[in-house]
Amino acid sequence: MTTAFALPASIRLASATATALLPLAVGPAMSATGRIAGVMFLAIARLIADENELKTRLQMARAAMVERGIAMAEAETGPSPAVLTLSHGDAEQLRGALDHMFPDCDWVVAHGDIGAPKVFISDMDSTMIGQECIDELADYAGIKPQISAITERAMLGELDFESALRERVALLAGLEESAINRCLEERIRPNPGARELVEGLKARGTRTVLVTGGFRQFADRVAETIGFDRVVGNRLAVKDGKLTGELEGPLTDAGTKARVLAEEMAGLGEGAVSLALGDGANDIPMIEAATCGIAYRAKPRAKAAADGRVESGNLANVLALLPL
Repeated sequence: MTTAFALPASIRLASATATALLPLAVGPAMSATGRIAGVMFLAIARLIADENELKTRLQMARAAMVERGIAMAEAETGPSPAVLTLSHGDAEQLRGALDHMFPDCDWVVAHGDIGAPKVFISDMDSTMIGQECIDELADYAGIKPQISAITERAMLGELDFESALRERVALLAGLEESAINRCLEERIRPNPGARELVEGLKARGTRTVLVTGGFRQFADRVAETIGFDRVVGNRLAVKDGKLTGELEGPLTDAGTKARVLAEEMAGLGEGAVSLALGDGANDIPMIEAATCGIAYRAKPRAKAAADGRVESGNLANVLALLPL
């Protein structure tokens, strides 16, 4: 039997999950980055949630959105698919309502049907892999708690990235280079769905770039394992088989990540789509610069900058969130 109630979405139900599509009204023109200059715009929100809870939670979301001034339209839900429509709304309010009512779910608010991205750029530590490499490497030197505390503050945006990185690297001076390979073998693992995400995007013609404020000694191996086309990152300096406590070559920081994205997009033509994924303050410039920026189990500032969230931990869900 079909039930009618006011909801902000167009929902397609699957056996285990549901994908909700929330179209908004047309407004000001898109910027060169693919983002909208004004408040009102054409958007589609896609939501992956437990089907058994979806209807109830969307009813609660409807009330939350009304409180935020988002105009609703009537919706009808049936077995599958259920189709709902939204009239006028505000992008920030829409994201806020989704974040409030579906904090443990995966969702994205996109500017229309953006299609397959030409470029995918992703952070590495705590995004494509489940660890912070420098923290794990520090454990081999017996100073993990000391370095982890600095890492956490840097990810929250409380510390300058470069000074925090150089401070941590300096603490590793004298560590045997062989600890890097031990760390890779014993501790570094891709997050769930990492390979599936990269393989799925590459099958659609997407160029994939791993860009990290971490280290090439880790990133090269991770990129090979997961399947990235290009790697950008810092390099630990080594002399006589030991870490010197310094970096070798130019610094890869937040600005570098945004520049790499711009470099990859150059020459692809108007309307080319980019996708960025990250979790910390250092990822915000590339998340904001991308057509679609997604926060993976991210720190608050990165979440606030993003068009969507992956909270389930399954990176393969990004493929379902985009209308590929």
